[in-house]
Amino acid sequence: MDAPGPSEFTVSTFQVYDTTLRDGAQQEGLSLSVADKLAIAGHLDDLGVGFIEGGWPGSNPKDTEFFARARGELSLRHATLAAFGATRRPGLAAADDPLVAALRDSGASVVTLVAKSHDGHVERALRTTLAENLAMVSETVAHLRAEGLRVFLDAEHFFDGHRDNRGYALEVLRVAVEAGVEVVALCDTNGGMLPPRVSDVVGDVLAAVPADSGARVGIHCHNDTGCAVANTLAAVDVGATHVQGTVNGYGERTGNADLIAIVANLQLKQQRPVVPAGSLRDATRIAHAVAEVTNVPPSSRQPYVGVSAFAHKAGLHASAVKIDPDLYQHADPVDVGNDMRMLVSELAGRASIELKGRELGFDLAEDRELVSRITKRVKSMEQDGYTFEAADASFELLLVEEVEGRRPSYFSVESWRVITESAAMANAEALSEATVKLYAAGERFVVTGEGNGPVNALDHALRQAIGRAYPQVAGFQLIDYRVRILDQGHGTDAVIRVLIETTDGTDSWVTVGVGHNIVEASWEALRDAVTYGLRSSGVT
Repeated sequence: MDAPGPSEFTVSTFQVYDTTLRDGAQQEGLSLSVADKLAIAGHLDDLGVGFIEGGWPGSNPKDTEFFARARGELSLRHATLAAFGATRRPGLAAADDPLVAALRDSGASVVTLVAKSHDGHVERALRTTLAENLAMVSETVAHLRAEGLRVFLDAEHFFDGHRDNRGYALEVLRVAVEAGVEVVALCDTNGGMLPPRVSDVVGDVLAAVPADSGARVGIHCHNDTGCAVANTLAAVDVGATHVQGTVNGYGERTGNADLIAIVANLQLKQQRPVVPAGSLRDATRIAHAVAEVTNVPPSSRQPYVGVSAFAHKAGLHASAVKIDPDLYQHADPVDVGNDMRMLVSELAGRASIELKGRELGFDLAEDRELVSRITKRVKSMEQDGYTFEAADASFELLLVEEVEGRRPSYFSVESWRVITESAAMANAEALSEATVKLYAAGERFVVTGEGNGPVNALDHALRQAIGRAYPQVAGFQLIDYRVRILDQGHGTDAVIRVLIETTDGTDSWVTVGVGHNIVEASWEALRDAVTYGLRSSGVT
């Protein structure tokens, strides 16, 4: 079978199958509630995937509940819900196996069966004969087909099985196809394959599967060699028309193939339309929304959808990007819902500052002296320990100060202090108390705040004081706090850099503070955070 060319690819002829809710949920530290899974399914449908694997009904109460609730709570526009399960157990009829019954009762119209295709796994893991395993595959597929269900097959450990006993691995596929499966997905379960080997094996399978059977050959890769996406694309190049993966590459060990990268590469690089038109422009939002539900911080360096995927730092890059963004970008970030970002650092040149200013709404192109002054100031401050590539909010305040001649100011601080004390009793926690004295909106405020540390206490006191003049501050919340020692050889006298991330419930921003005293550096970042938040909320 020849590999299909780009013109032969359509959303209806190619299958994108997501397994975030099942295989992705096996990632260490990731635990999804039923509500989480329902929310993620909605995002996956927005991406335009053809199939969403919801879990393994009957294997645990959570997945059983998910399918029960999905019937009434999920309204999918693009995707079809699939239930995952195993072939019948050795010595038991498919119709009598309670786990097979759970698949029938799940309400899903598609069932994906995992089957052993490696002879060693059959004999040592399943502890049955090779012949019995073939019967388990054939009879389970035939039973579910007779019940009116569509059946896919995940051939587990297929590539290792093909290497050790090619004839048996292909026989597992043959009996499945004869019994009526629509897809045989070849699984690199251990994630140890490289693209040339994947191409060879998929090509061998395509030659062995009868063209008139109607069965697709699919691919399911894990990322243990760092090649899951490349292996998937290699399989497609030789003729696979069904790909499996997870959003953000979630999964056991090093994860599964990142489905967004697969789809973007096929659609943008190879002009193979595999998801509905326009849906890929939602990819960045979807990747980050799913990360919020899973509570796994998104990778800034994730291809296509990471916040750094289209970020430029070096001055040479910025000079070229200023002329034509395509000179240093492999794709248009708009196509995946992302955006180009300019990072301001000690590597910045005039072009970096101009482009960053434009990104923040300032046209600096006509004032060379101003740009030079800002560039010189940034480089001087970075030498002292500041960083602006991760602290856009602090840089914007600096920019406003240089452009308008004064820094935005909503309050003036008279003084602040922090006291930390611990009771003499055993196991008593140390508590901090901060007092802030400041002027805002023409009034003097003296406020004391308590917290579980000096920074927490200062944050409470500052926001309480300013909040009396500017109620918007009540909606601000500190959501991340990072500290770095910049000159470790100085020990406790080292220079400290603090990055603070704040949110108003809709947007978030990062500010920076530097000093020998960690509390002083934190105070600087806190002060900038409140100032930026008030400015961005329209307070004049």
